[in-house]
Amino acid sequence: MTRRLTPELMDAPDVDRDQLGRALAYIRWVNRRLGGTRALVAPLSRWARRWPSDRPITMLDVGTGSADLPVVAARWARRNGHDLRITAIDLHDGTLGHARAFVERNTDVRDAITLELADALSLRERFADGSFDVVHAGLFLHHLPEEGVVRVLTAMDHIARAGVIWNDLCRSLAAKAAVRLLTLSASRMIRHDARVSVEAGFTRHEAIELARRAWRRTPEYTLSVRYQRFTVVGHTPGGWA
Repeated sequence: MTRRLTPELMDAPDVDRDQLGRALAYIRWVNRRLGGTRALVAPLSRWARRWPSDRPITMLDVGTGSADLPVVAARWARRNGHDLRITAIDLHDGTLGHARAFVERNTDVRDAITLELADALSLRERFADGSFDVVHAGLFLHHLPEEGVVRVLTAMDHIARAGVIWNDLCRSLAAKAAVRLLTLSASRMIRHDARVSVEAGFTRHEAIELARRAWRRTPEYTLSVRYQRFTVVGHTPGGWA
């Protein structure tokens, strides 16, 4: 399958608020049930053994959507005795409005998450190098052409002191068939956006090569065959100091 970029309906500036809310709820379901939360929490769990106890650990979440993954990460951290502070950014004002409402409903962790309107393509203009311990992007980079992916990954690498996490969709016939089945009864927006997202996803070779072009760290690729979702991480153990 050749990679193909098609604008997603939920990204339109004038998207209907209720339809956008349903689309974001579907993405939360995908993250919860189809490997998204694990893709973030698994590397955090490995790295947490080296986290300092005398200061908070900071994380930037790029293209946060409704901020469901920051909520999951903050809750995991508190359950395990870690002080994780998360800044979550998105460029779509309507999406960010839904994120604010979602975070507000999660009263146990809402004080750990800050939401900001920001452009992922201008990360280094917004945040200084080494501003965060960890920088994460989940189900976001497939929205961008290759040069945009490299630009964002490069910025993530510079802004992160210790760890970078990218998780996204595989582009494969299996993923295409699965998403068609999963969205048969969904709304038109969800069906359209889910299918074009898979078409804009990445093969294993592409994901590793893009990370190699952008990162000073060695990329480590993990594939969930069951969920057709991958994670690429880069880690600098001494970055926690």
